[in-house]
Amino acid sequence: MAEKVVILGAGESGVGAALLAVKQGYEVWVSDAGTIADKYKQELKASGIAFEERVHSFDKIFEADLIIKSPGIAENTPVMQAVRSRSKPVISEIEWAYRFCNQATIIAITGTNGKTTTTALIHYLLKNSGISAACVGNIGNSFARQVATSPEPYYVVEVSSFQLDDIETFHPHVAVLLNITEDHLDRYKNMEAYAASKFRITENQTEEDYFIYCMDDAYTRKFFKKNIRSQLLPFSIMEQVKQGAYLQDGQIHIRIHDDECIFSADELSLKGKHNMYNSMAAGIAGKTMNIRNEKIRESLATFKGIEHRLEYVATIRGVEFINDSKATNVNSVWYALECMQKPVILIMGGIDKGNDYSIIRDLVKEKVKAIVCLGKDNRKINEAFRDDVQLMVNTSSMKEAVEAAFHFASPGDVVLLSPGCASFDLFKNYEDRGHQFKEVVKSL
Repeated sequence: MAEKVVILGAGESGVGAALLAVKQGYEVWVSDAGTIADKYKQELKASGIAFEERVHSFDKIFEADLIIKSPGIAENTPVMQAVRSRSKPVISEIEWAYRFCNQATIIAITGTNGKTTTTALIHYLLKNSGISAACVGNIGNSFARQVATSPEPYYVVEVSSFQLDDIETFHPHVAVLLNITEDHLDRYKNMEAYAASKFRITENQTEEDYFIYCMDDAYTRKFFKKNIRSQLLPFSIMEQVKQGAYLQDGQIHIRIHDDECIFSADELSLKGKHNMYNSMAAGIAGKTMNIRNEKIRESLATFKGIEHRLEYVATIRGVEFINDSKATNVNSVWYALECMQKPVILIMGGIDKGNDYSIIRDLVKEKVKAIVCLGKDNRKINEAFRDDVQLMVNTSSMKEAVEAAFHFASPGDVVLLSPGCASFDLFKNYEDRGHQFKEVVKSL
């Protein structure tokens, strides 16, 4: 009789895991406490996969030989407490996908901020160099779906701390840790626990593998694991490194062993200090894949960026509109403001994740003319910045927010949607929030 796999959660991650399990001959059952999106229900039905929604039937879940948990399900939920009390084996979808990868080369990227941009940039670099690779994880298809439906010899995988929490054998040849800043403290008891989760990306690596990390990042330095076996490739804009990447006199140096790639930082297509870090990490990853220096330089100069991440939308009557809906924490807002060269009308707000707004206070004072709060409860933002900006208004729809921002803006200003919060109070997700922003802007 086939082993029984139970999958908790039926979003992209869970459905991808289910498709892979069926392909591998397992008996599969999917359970979601919420409503399953129609497109995923249709996929499950088409593949003959049994499922339930709006409930978790514990008796059926306990029949599992293996449980695959979607990353959105917290450990303190009743279903996970019940599962843990039964000592059922639980893994994440990236662990499940990895088990069926057939010797593929994996480049995995984690970090609080910049994951999606860096993942997309590394994928672009590989494709631009003629390497057949899939870009998966929190970007595009789930890792498991890709393995099930269209396996590739190379995978560039964006991974979150939640996915890393439930790995066992997941082993990237190249692991990238961009940064660790305060986020998800509603899911982790403290920063040390959150950092330990991020560092799990290295735990199955060997001396044959590479670990790329930011030497300038305070929490990465503070919680750096001493037992990492892979080859260390740091990147820094503050000091020179022997192996990895650094900035000197406006030139970026990327070096592995005796091979060095040097080019002007001005050539990078992505602007801002945080994107210099992202580009350095991607460039080092490219060199671990033996990509030629000319291709690395060309790719970093021509990459176009990703949707909802500092995405240019339009300029209307001299006012520029930028969609940074993917900025779901305060550090992301800091990065966005740090890039801005024009006076900013900032649209922010949503579901607060324990945000410390003092992080961006100096940048707000320096660059922000007005704040348009967008959310059901804007009190914390109002309290944080009432002494720092002259204009602040509360709104409860994207149309209202964009129209208010446009009203406050003058030619030469930029309206920046960079919420610093989760989107679920008014929107389905950050993509929905970003799409609504773009639609309203284009209707002005």
